[in-house]
Amino acid sequence: MNASALIDAGVILALLDRDDEWHSACRQAFNATPLPLLTTEAVLTEAFHLTSRDLGDIRGLWTLLSAGSVRLAAITHEELPEVHALMTKYRDRPMDFADATLVHLAARESLSLILTIDHDDFETYRIGGRKKFTILPGRYER
Repeated sequence: MNASALIDAGVILALLDRDDEWHSACRQAFNATPLPLLTTEAVLTEAFHLTSRDLGDIRGLWTLLSAGSVRLAAITHEELPEVHALMTKYRDRPMDFADATLVHLAARESLSLILTIDHDDFETYRIGGRKKFTILPGRYER
């Protein structure tokens, strides 16, 4: 899939909520990154769950998807053992399923740039066991 970066639920939520402390930094990072951005079903499930009470945010999330700015990349059943291995490797964090799918996707699609506000975890995770993520927005850009 032709994409420049991954996007995590925290950035999606910050983009939709102008009152979020990360909104401005996430907007700048989003605008500076070539589209589309990839995400997974697990990340979208998390984002939709956390916006479930705000119809404006739900519409905004659907707009990101329908415009093609954020694209869904499938994780197949056959890839689940690799996702499980990541969760086992990082069980001391612990790594949640959504993060594991993003780290797996990064390796599969050769992407190291991620839009996330989850710096502590994504500074620890490694793509293919070695490569570090490049994280936008920066830790102190809020």
